[in-house]
Amino acid sequence: MKKILLFMLCAVSILSLSAQEISSRAKAMRMMTFSKPEYMVKDIKVLSDTMTVYSLSDYVIYPIGKWENVEQYITNTQLQWYREVGYKRYFDSMTVSVNTLRRLDGSYLDMYRSIATGRVEMVAGKITDPEVVLDNGVHVGMTKEEVFRIVFKRFPKSYVSDINVLKVISGAGEVGQIYTFRGNKLRHIGIVSKYKYY
Repeated sequence: MKKILLFMLCAVSILSLSAQEISSRAKAMRMMTFSKPEYMVKDIKVLSDTMTVYSLSDYVIYPIGKWENVEQYITNTQLQWYREVGYKRYFDSMTVSVNTLRRLDGSYLDMYRSIATGRVEMVAGKITDPEVVLDNGVHVGMTKEEVFRIVFKRFPKSYVSDINVLKVISGAGEVGQIYTFRGNKLRHIGIVSKYKYY
């Protein structure tokens, strides 16, 4: 009798998990219909409290804008940055010259000037300072709805109410931003990259 009850409980759990997965995929497919054309969204995945948006937009590849050198970005932001220049080793054992821009609150941006593109490319970053604004207008302190309205024309509020992390990733999965929410506010922006530099 106990074995039958245990078996039934396991079966119900498995069925509810598969039903949950179907609803997550259905939610993702519906969200794709609401995406803005300039983001060129190719896929969306929803897993637990995380939504991952795969986009072909330049906003993903160049989150701080397209600049020919770091000085242009510093001048344009009109913020006080503390600059460090050094060399860092990355994925394929190359050493590249990386500029790190820091703010007093611990926010930082790691970037380098690519020989291939002639532009400043992002290596990594962590932004908690509300004064640092990405090229698409996102900054720390925005509400969850405001951030989602950057990527989507409209959306059912129930679809994003349980989302605590929004990842906007390039089509090849090489670069992206990770927006982390606490409650209804954007608390942290992460910039990630898996480029093979130079």
